[in-house]
Amino acid sequence: MESPADHEWFLRKHEDGSIFGPLAFAQLVRWASSAQVAPHDSLSTDQTTWMKAPMLPELAMDWIAEVTSERLYGPTTLGAIREFLRLGEIDDETFVVNTCDGTRKQIREIAPLLQTETNGEEEQTSNEFLAGPATRGMSIGVEDRIRELEQALREERRAVVEAEERYRRLEAKYNQVLDAAAATST
Repeated sequence: MESPADHEWFLRKHEDGSIFGPLAFAQLVRWASSAQVAPHDSLSTDQTTWMKAPMLPELAMDWIAEVTSERLYGPTTLGAIREFLRLGEIDDETFVVNTCDGTRKQIREIAPLLQTETNGEEEQTSNEFLAGPATRGMSIGVEDRIRELEQALREERRAVVEAEERYRRLEAKYNQVLDAAAATST
């Protein structure tokens, strides 16, 4: 059975469709560990058949970061988690889920795993590394999140206006009933 290391690989970026390659598998692993391979990016050995990067188990894209209570990022690698920590996109209080065993822990609880991976990596100064896709953040779409929050705020304001209008109508009916009751009792 052939291993991924026996092939040259192509990486197609989800954002713009740009293709990098052919790449040695070791280079692809380094890119995945440095957050240069995102969960929606695709991989191929022939540029005909593509698969999502996390589908290749040897890349170890086994972690999902809970960026917010409503936003998840991943699956990605421990190296990418470490890169997002370095960039300040997440902190040691952020929860991550290991997709292999389903465990959910805060990053501070997996710090030894992050250190182990750091110690095992080689310095990456080759031209091939520098020529790769740019290291991307988590792409949580801050602008998208702002638009979502603004839309939610508009909907909440609209609901408040509607509730205030219903209250005024009910109050008017209540006052009419009180007036009618007072008129019949006299």
